[in-house]
Amino acid sequence: MTTFSIPDMSCGHCKASVEAAILKLDPAASVVVDLQARRADVMSTEPDEALMNALNAVGFPAQAV
Repeated sequence: MTTFSIPDMSCGHCKASVEAAILKLDPAASVVVDLQARRADVMSTEPDEALMNALNAVGFPAQAV
């Protein structure tokens, strides 16, 4: 599992966009978003770089923490 810091995520719509971006890349992924902490825990077979690229593509730059 990787935790991503997503500082630009601030609302329910943002949360849904983050979840959708990850699940589009890996439909079998597990995504748990903590909106208040602006973090997402992702369990996926995709490399972290691919996940960060997917998030960046929808306007949410992320960093693995």
